Amino acid sequence: MTQLPSSREKPTFTDVEPEGQEPKFQPWSAEQAQAWRQSQPAISVWRVLAAQMLVAVLLSSVVALWFRSGSLGLSWMYGAMTVVVPAALFARGLTSPAASLNAMTAAMSFAAWQGVKWVLAVLLLVLAPRVLPELSWPALLAGLVVTMKVYWLALIWGKPTSASQPDTAL
Repeated sequence: MTQLPSSREKPTFTDVEPEGQEPKFQPWSAEQAQAWRQSQPAISVWRVLAAQMLVAVLLSSVVALWFRSGSLGLSWMYGAMTVVVPAALFARGLTSPAASLNAMTAAMSFAAWQGVKWVLAVLLLVLAPRVLPELSWPALLAGLVVTMKVYWLALIWGKPTSASQPDTAL
């Protein structure tokens, strides 16, 4: 079994080089790269979308109850759905078998689905005044921004705890 590369074996430039010389790049072997991939956490896009939905429902409920206004809660939820629905369509498109036939189709699929995601998000924003008669743009935009920021939480959740660091989980 191949051992995981140490921090000195990362594919980076060497630490000490004589003056005037270009630093040397030391790439990993295929086994080292595979070991590194296996040690990294896999973050499911569906888990991120579920977290976004959960945050959207909770915060839109809090907003509606706090301000005693259903229209504010609906505006917040609509803003959140402006993020979640296009992202779910994008994720579904990228996880299809046709999207990963080879590197070229993967790149083209990514570009195409990203375009679809952007167009759908803009379309949802343009249609917002027609869909919600008592639209609150500040609540809609707050829901949109907060829901987008849930990606950062997913990155934090996905990191494994290091054995060398003390456990600080509650």
